[in-house]
Amino acid sequence: MPELPDIIVYIEHLEARLIGKTLERVRPLNPFVLRSVAPPIAAVEGRKVTGARRIGKRIVIALEGGLYLVLHLMIAGRLRWLEKDAKLPGRISIAAFDFPNGTLVFTEAGTKRRASLHLVQGEAALSAMDPGGLEIAKADLAAFAARLKAENHTLKRTLTDPRLFSGIGNAYSDEILHRAKLSPVALTASLSDGDLKRLYDAAREILVEWTERLRKEAGSGFPEKVTAFREGMAVHGRYRKPCPVCGSPVQRIVYAENETNYCARCQTGGRLLADRALSRLLKKSWPRSIDELG
Repeated sequence: MPELPDIIVYIEHLEARLIGKTLERVRPLNPFVLRSVAPPIAAVEGRKVTGARRIGKRIVIALEGGLYLVLHLMIAGRLRWLEKDAKLPGRISIAAFDFPNGTLVFTEAGTKRRASLHLVQGEAALSAMDPGGLEIAKADLAAFAARLKAENHTLKRTLTDPRLFSGIGNAYSDEILHRAKLSPVALTASLSDGDLKRLYDAAREILVEWTERLRKEAGSGFPEKVTAFREGMAVHGRYRKPCPVCGSPVQRIVYAENETNYCARCQTGGRLLADRALSRLLKKSWPRSIDELG
């Protein structure tokens, strides 16, 4: 799922291409993508774009008359920018927005159709779509700590809860926790003041570093390679590959459709965290530490 750094870079490129341009036509190409009925989607046609912004992981395109297109990419949704009247990319195209200078295409790979498009009228309706997550870049340590300890859950769950923190998902939570040298399953109530400070600093650093990195990668071209698995990440998507800090093989916890990656030596004191599927299979043979695994 595209997270805060990807969404910020998308928005910067949308602003450069769309502000002041008239949205000539909207083409919903899949019956599941449009999730709102009032105002009707045709209401945006003929209106100029006045801005673009982010609400959590949602992309908002503002138009004249207080109308807002809200795109939620979910796991497999992406955006593409094509030349005017260019052929759309096959079955993955779920909506297209035609402008005088090109076409913004909303795509979604796979068949689950989780990505969505809403059209809302007015700031109040737009605010109602905000899950309420804290913007870490704008928060001080006290606000961050208060939000983190609002409920006693694991760090992984807390960082990725959109009601608590804005824009962080599976990938960057792994990177943040590795930088902070904290276990993904540590409970928020157990953190010391030093742990909180390291986590706060790591979250701010990782999000800024990766936003700048993706910004440079895209350059003047529209972002094309938006993925949760990127070269240069420390642990996310790097199962069994060496940790860049200590060289130990990166570990994982698999659950449902997600995977948490971590370094046992850097983050859990050498202890291997139980992976539901594998530890159940191996039972007593499941290694308890990174040294036993080696």
